[in-house]
Amino acid sequence: MASNTTKEVLHDLSPFLVVYTDGNIERFLVTSNLLPSPEDPTTGVASKDVIVISPEVKARLFLPKLTDSNQRLPVLVYYHGGGFIVDSPYCLNFHRYMNLLAAEAKALIISVEYRLAPEHLLPIAYEDSWTALQWVASHVIANASIEKDPWVVKHGDFGHLYIGGDSAGGNIAHNIVLRAGVEPLLGDVKILGLFLSCPYFWGSKPVGSQSKEDLTGFAYKAWMCVYPSAAGKDAFTPGGIRYVESAKKSGWNGEVQLVVVDGEYHEFHVNDPYTKKAKDLIKKLASFISR
Repeated sequence: MASNTTKEVLHDLSPFLVVYTDGNIERFLVTSNLLPSPEDPTTGVASKDVIVISPEVKARLFLPKLTDSNQRLPVLVYYHGGGFIVDSPYCLNFHRYMNLLAAEAKALIISVEYRLAPEHLLPIAYEDSWTALQWVASHVIANASIEKDPWVVKHGDFGHLYIGGDSAGGNIAHNIVLRAGVEPLLGDVKILGLFLSCPYFWGSKPVGSQSKEDLTGFAYKAWMCVYPSAAGKDAFTPGGIRYVESAKKSGWNGEVQLVVVDGEYHEFHVNDPYTKKAKDLIKKLASFISR
C-alpha cells in the first residue's frame, strides 16, 4: 500500500495534521494530558472530570478554595481554543489557565470538552457545547433527569452565569450566546455575561488591518477544513474589534468593553500566563466574572 507521502492532500494543516483525499487523517502534534487534582499546588484549586453525555461530551470542573463550605460562586462555562482541531481542557496550557482564572475570580469553572474536527466537522462542536451548557443549566431543576454534579449543585450561583472562550472557543461562545437568545436554557437560566479572548472569527473580506494575504493563510485553511460548508501580531484582532463595534451599534443596551493588548501573539495569556500582560488580562477577566 502506498505511504501517506504519496497520497493526495486535501488539507495541509502542518504541523498539526494533514487530511488526505481518501479520508485518512494524519495527526502529528499530540498534546499530553494532565490528570485532575484535589488541590493544585500553585493555586489551591481542585479539579475533576465529569461526563455530560457519554462518550461525546465531557468537561473538567475547577473549584477554588472556599471560605465557607456552603459558599456559592459565579459559574463560568468555558470553551477552549485550538482552531477546532487540537487541544482540550486536559492539556497543560488550558488546565493551568483554568486553575489561575478560577483562583483569581473565585468562580466555579466548567471547561467543556467538545469533539474536534476534521473527524467531527462543524457544527458538531457547537452542538456539543450547547449540550454542555444545557447540562449545567439543568442543575437548577429539582427533578432533572441527569446525574447532577455535587460541586455545581452546592456551589453554583446561577444568578451569575457567564460564558467565555478563547480563539475557537471564543467563536463557540459567541454562537452559544446567540442560540441562547432564541432557545431558552433549561430552568429559565439566564446568561449574565460573555467574554471572548482572541476570538477566531473569519470572513471572505479583509477587516481593519488585515490584508488579502491574511485571508489565504493558515487560519483560512483551517476554517475551510473544519467547516467546508461555510465559506497586532494576532491576525484575529481586527475581527474582534469589529465584533465589539458591531455590538455597540446593534441597539443592545448591555455593557461592552474592548481590551486590546498591544504587541502580543494569539492566545498569549494561555500559552504563558505568568507574564505581566497575561496576569493583567487574567485579572481583568476575573474581575468581570466575580463582580
